[in-house]
Amino acid sequence: MKEKIINRATELFLTLGFKSVTMDDIANELGISKKTIYVHFENKTKLIEAATFTVLEDVCNGIDCISESSVNPIEELYEIKMYAMAFLKNEKTSPQFQLKKYYPQIYQRLQVKQFEKMQGSVQESIQKGVDTGLFRSNIDVDFISRMYFNGMSGIRDEHIFPHDQFSIEYLMESYLEYHLRAIATNTGLSVLKKFINNQLQPNDK
Repeated sequence: MKEKIINRATELFLTLGFKSVTMDDIANELGISKKTIYVHFENKTKLIEAATFTVLEDVCNGIDCISESSVNPIEELYEIKMYAMAFLKNEKTSPQFQLKKYYPQIYQRLQVKQFEKMQGSVQESIQKGVDTGLFRSNIDVDFISRMYFNGMSGIRDEHIFPHDQFSIEYLMESYLEYHLRAIATNTGLSVLKKFINNQLQPNDK
């Protein structure tokens, strides 16, 4: 029952928002009493916490699958970016935006976990790029991976990049290309240009 509650609550939270969904809504959706929910979760905040970290675990598993099946580190980062876009289509209604606004403590813990996962994944990807000659051998892999995470977080600062001027799609695409051009070898740049051209071709037809 606990897993069913988490799964249904997660769907409601992601669809309608953390703030607007009540424990009554969740109980009604599951066809159970609110008391049953409280048997497993002390309050709504605890349920949101469980739902949030369930989503994070799913995202991490998805990233792992991308990393294992990717052709090369350049395409891997683009695939991870596209995967992340599913959670950032509308920053004003995105789960992370609402967590930051209404449940800051959960948001802060989520940020820490996200950093641990993303920094580790990006670090492995960059090292793979160095080993295969796509990225420069003299870069500091740990430093670059941290800069990448910091940059991806920074571009979502509305004060620096107003949403009415920059879409999240444009920001992530532009920053990723900026990042890769900074660390790529000539071979890596060729792979990057070819990949970008292939991505653009369907829209040019």
